[in-house]
Amino acid sequence: MRIPRQVSGAELAKALRALGYELSRQDGSHLRLTTALNGTHHVTVPNHKTLKVGTLIGGVIKPVAAHHKLSVEALLRKLEL
Repeated sequence: MRIPRQVSGAELAKALRALGYELSRQDGSHLRLTTALNGTHHVTVPNHKTLKVGTLIGGVIKPVAAHHKLSVEALLRKLEL
């Protein structure tokens, strides 16, 4: 599966709603999303025009995939990114 290159923070936050994530707070340009599915999990998403690939994969996608016990590829398909 190809890693998305032009994903904004707002698009990612919207896509994460499919897994029950909701905005719990915002501090400057960073969004804190929280879900109660499979236990409570928090993730911080930079609300930037385009996220760097390392931030997208290492900072958001991998922790979310690990929490929901999915592979990165399965999570990207589920989020339709």
